[in-house]
Amino acid sequence: MCGYDLYENDHAAWDQDNGIYSTQMYTQRVQQILASHNPAKPIFLYIAYQAVHSPLQAPGRYFEHYRSIININRRRYAAMLACLDEAIHNVTLALKTYGFYDNSILIYSSDNGGQPTAGGSNWPLRGSKGTYWEGGIRAVGFVHSPLLKNRGTVCRELVHITDWYPTLISLAEGQIDEDIQLDGYDIWETISEGLRSPRVDILHNIDPIYTKAKNGSWAAGYGIWNTAIQSAIRVQHWKLLTGNPGYSDWVPPQAFSNLGPTRWHNERVTLSTGKSVWLFNITADPYERVDLSSRYPGIVKQLLRRLSQFNKTAVPVRYPPKDPRSNPRLNGGVWGPWYKEEYKKKQPSKNKAKKKHKKSKIKKKKQQKAGSFPNCHSGVSHG
Repeated sequence: MCGYDLYENDHAAWDQDNGIYSTQMYTQRVQQILASHNPAKPIFLYIAYQAVHSPLQAPGRYFEHYRSIININRRRYAAMLACLDEAIHNVTLALKTYGFYDNSILIYSSDNGGQPTAGGSNWPLRGSKGTYWEGGIRAVGFVHSPLLKNRGTVCRELVHITDWYPTLISLAEGQIDEDIQLDGYDIWETISEGLRSPRVDILHNIDPIYTKAKNGSWAAGYGIWNTAIQSAIRVQHWKLLTGNPGYSDWVPPQAFSNLGPTRWHNERVTLSTGKSVWLFNITADPYERVDLSSRYPGIVKQLLRRLSQFNKTAVPVRYPPKDPRSNPRLNGGVWGPWYKEEYKKKQPSKNKAKKKHKKSKIKKKKQQKAGSFPNCHSGVSHG
């Protein structure tokens, strides 16, 4: 099953896809928008680049500087990143060219750590994408703006992706309803002036349906928390993990051969039998090498209670079954919103029902024709 998934606002952008590499296509569209927008009027641009991500693809000229990288995935990853770097440069030039730059804020943010088997590297952090170790959840990012008071500094305060929303609303002089209890905080003074972050904790995740740790139990969680459940939380300097936190090796860059990361060169960790709780002082030990859970049981209990408090506000997990009405072939060949409320109507007369049945058949045939993809192949992406 496949369909078209390129959108501009609420409509499929059929005219935008001309076989252009997506990183360059998005940048060109941003340049067009800035060229036609009045710089005296506010504008918010969210550019969801597909790079850097698998499938690892990049235009040929970006490989020129990375031929010395033996591992092909790592080489492709570097080429994709070079193209992304160029894109950010071109967006910045457009901001300057069209008069936006002096009153602009550029935020570059990622969603998770890298995947070593697909060209990424989190060294010297532990773990990878999809895990709760720092290598999976600590992401790169920066803020660039002439409005920053302290430039060229590194922010080591607690910052979470949910903080961007209230921060941007505040910068735009907007108002947030006091009754709305947001997860995020306004962190502009933390980033711009180096002040302390208003955030003191981060709930990384609680996953009640992930494979339970065999050795986890309520007893191991002091009767506060079932440590079989996969979860992770950060409170100030402390980070607690329970359950099965995921792949936990440290993968140094030199471990990459042409066949991918060589496991024999990794610092491999066999999780101790009966282990389902870990505690780290992330400020002192960002690489998560020294488990302090047995040394500080009081801290463990405090963080377990915080986990329990968060969990009381959780919405039950719901995975609805697949619905065939979501098939792009039934929706103009496009991936997108498809569900429509069904209203109860009066039963039509038999003659009207027959006519309606014939029309629906004709409509269905036309719809299928519009949504057909004779050259559609799964796995094809513009990266």
